[in-house]
Amino acid sequence: MAITRKKKEELVARYAEALSHSKAVFITDYRGLSVADIQALRAKLREAQGGYMVVKNTLAQIALKQVGLPVPEQLLNGPVAVGFAYNDVVAVAKLLTEYARDTKVLQVKGGIVEGKVLDGAQVSAVADLPPREVLMAQLLGLIQQPAARLVGVLNAAGGKLAATIKAYADKLESATEAA
Repeated sequence: MAITRKKKEELVARYAEALSHSKAVFITDYRGLSVADIQALRAKLREAQGGYMVVKNTLAQIALKQVGLPVPEQLLNGPVAVGFAYNDVVAVAKLLTEYARDTKVLQVKGGIVEGKVLDGAQVSAVADLPPREVLMAQLLGLIQQPAARLVGVLNAAGGKLAATIKAYADKLESATEAA
């Protein structure tokens, strides 16, 4: 049964809305998953502030163009569903790749992160990144490290200077006592 033009326009608007709020999208082949499996995956993605939607390829291409994202035509073939990362890109990528690994049915074909098209292997690499909080802590440590070293060098130099002055003062004091 054909979809009416109005229904197609509603679907494109729905896709475009999800794409515009998403920091990244991951394109998957869901063939072989039951409706219950897809619902379970959607629930997990919701917890990770993501979403999952089965899409019509041509309508998804139109929505991608509308929001100014590249159209990965090589990924949009066959039955596909799109995972959306509304907040933490790594968490959604990790969840999808782990789900694919566990079920051996879902396939992560690729995605779009920051306007760049990724293949499945690159999405797996994104999924292997540490969580956002860990990355932020590592970055903060890298930023603080040079300052901490500088403080250490200045303290050491100041300590040596103070020790030298004290030794010189002791020498003068002992010279005045001897005289």
